Amino acid sequence: MFQVDTLSKRPFLNPVSFSLAVNEVLVVSGVSGSGKSVLLRALADLDPHEGRVFLDEKEQADWKATKWRKKVMWFPAETAWWEDSVAAHFPESNPKNTQAWWSSAIEKLSLPASILRQSVDKLSSGEKQRLALIRGLIEKPQVLLLDEITANLDPQSTLAVEALILEYLSEHQACAVWVTHDPQQAERVASQKIELGRESD
Repeated sequence: MFQVDTLSKRPFLNPVSFSLAVNEVLVVSGVSGSGKSVLLRALADLDPHEGRVFLDEKEQADWKATKWRKKVMWFPAETAWWEDSVAAHFPESNPKNTQAWWSSAIEKLSLPASILRQSVDKLSSGEKQRLALIRGLIEKPQVLLLDEITANLDPQSTLAVEALILEYLSEHQACAVWVTHDPQQAERVASQKIELGRESD
């Protein structure tokens, strides 16, 4: 489904290769500066890089960038918001089945339904992380690029996010590349693991 062949960005990222099937999670670990976020941004075609990336046997270079980034979606640790209200990021014009899904996801992540009526500047970092995850999943990406997305969450909320993501992968025939510093989280979610920064720089 998702193949990566000697992807690199010198001097920030040594060559990386892997292949993910549907429902698999590759956990990426490594010390700060080893290239974890660089890898995710290259996979999302947000930064220039060397090597080749394929989704369903079609190479990254053969996709329109906007289409690729919806299919292979980056979820950064620092969330972005472009409207003042939370509700503006969850438009009512979405199909009813989509509204039903994100309403259910909000509940599964222990967020109150009233959170949609709040302003973004009133949200905690953890609330922003969970809402940004739901907002992205509404677009139904096939590959999730998860960059420390539970860093600001308590243990219970972290487990809820993990459960939602694994459920999403199963239901939508998707896969994930997940950057985490938490070895316990890695054990819970990983199908494969790589550690960056082991080669000499």
